[in-house]
Amino acid sequence: MTDTLNVDGRRDALPVELTVGPRLRPLGGLTVNRVWPTARRRLIGPFVFFDHIQRAELAPGMGLDVPPHPHIGLATVTYLFEGAVLHRDSLGMAQVIKPGELNWMTAGRGITHSERSPADERARLSYVHGIQAWVALPREDEEMAPRFEHYGIDQVPVVDVAKARLRVIAGAAFGALSPVRTCSELFYVDADLAAGASLDLDPALGERAAYIVSGRVVVGAVEYEAGRLLVFRNGMEVQIHAPEQAKLMLFGGDPLDGERYIWWNFVSSYGGRIEMAKRDWQAGRFGAVPNDDESMPLPE
Repeated sequence: MTDTLNVDGRRDALPVELTVGPRLRPLGGLTVNRVWPTARRRLIGPFVFFDHIQRAELAPGMGLDVPPHPHIGLATVTYLFEGAVLHRDSLGMAQVIKPGELNWMTAGRGITHSERSPADERARLSYVHGIQAWVALPREDEEMAPRFEHYGIDQVPVVDVAKARLRVIAGAAFGALSPVRTCSELFYVDADLAAGASLDLDPALGERAAYIVSGRVVVGAVEYEAGRLLVFRNGMEVQIHAPEQAKLMLFGGDPLDGERYIWWNFVSSYGGRIEMAKRDWQAGRFGAVPNDDESMPLPE
């Protein structure tokens, strides 16, 4: 993993403040590129975590298997480019997500969920590819009642800007407003750029980042490859140019109300709350997921 921080002289004028290179991790039988957070910085707007689920071919009988595990103080945001994933949670929700749709689960004071390949996907050769991000909740909402919401592909606004097609998954950006309920001001956009496209990121969006899913882009005369996360300097004009076809995930928003403690699947503005969540999971005080009897152990 390579993090690059622009800190001196002429490099300080570059619009990219921080870059994070590929950091591959196993998850549920697949491989993810876990680019956020880093030791140097925890938050981009309210976004506190970002996993790129690498495109995987799944032979018949194989699938994604992330067993029941807990969350507090955040919202999980699941978005697919390919395949299908079955979400189940301790609220009793069971929802299959497919490409272009959105699962937004707000953990609040605590929820348990699992994510697995549906039975029909397991029965044949299939593929899975997507993104899971976490959004930290404002302090006033950290202990809210948990909830789960699914949004269909026809609910996500689409904006065409020159040679770019932009799906505004959540928040407001590029003149479009997503219907997704959020607890803070943010933006989350799936951006497909044709070869030769240039896209401006308005400084008014707040803190801004771009993850390169595929292709390559040029920002401030520097070229960046797929698998890299770019964090942009606040207040600076940013133009992203695609010399070839590229897919990006753009995200960020207003700064959150202070730093967050992050441990395993728990996020909180108060470190003691993390310790309480550890004890609650070990003692079985989080709710169970119906029809899914496994349980992910607390890390040592």
